[in-house]
Amino acid sequence: MHMAVSEQFQRTRRLCLALPCLAVLSACGFHLKAATPLPFKTLFTNINLDSEFGARLRRAVEANSPDTRFIEDRSQAEVYLHQISDDQGLRQLSINAQGQVDEYELDLNFSFELLDKAGHVLLAPTVLHSVRELPYNVNIVQAKDSEITRTFKDMRNSLIDQILRRMSAPDVQEAYRNADHRPVVPIPSTEINRQRHPGTPRIPGTPGSLP
Repeated sequence: MHMAVSEQFQRTRRLCLALPCLAVLSACGFHLKAATPLPFKTLFTNINLDSEFGARLRRAVEANSPDTRFIEDRSQAEVYLHQISDDQGLRQLSINAQGQVDEYELDLNFSFELLDKAGHVLLAPTVLHSVRELPYNVNIVQAKDSEITRTFKDMRNSLIDQILRRMSAPDVQEAYRNADHRPVVPIPSTEINRQRHPGTPRIPGTPGSLP
């Protein structure tokens, strides 16, 4: 009996200690991330769900909306998450005295839209933009090239939270409930427009294109 009372006291004590910390975080503008559950039950996307990005997106959607699942038949899905394009670029940001690149700027534009099965526009084409700067050393080209590839992956993965928030926004919820009053467009194909910015420099020491 004494042990049970002691454990309860400890739990109450930890909670009391935690509450002031949460109050301070809230006062500083920190809020726990959360998104409103999606209003539809089935979702189709042309994003490859077997890729790292696609798998992360699936987990995020299912964690936020347990009643929503991805299906493989577009015609049977209530909503189509259509990735329009995936445009990434790399440009020289600074050059040292020897004329060698010291730093690159990585640029990523990811565009998508949300349609219902009849082609009603629930979320108009939306572009998410991410930019990062990356130091570069020509003496360790292979390692830096791998880092550039990883950075682009990280940039893309970091967009998942933004995608989910756009999909679950109040205006999208309202659009889904009143889809008959929304504009209608032809259902787009599942092809994704993958581009690289014109004039993007090839990474020194690599025979191929950008990651």
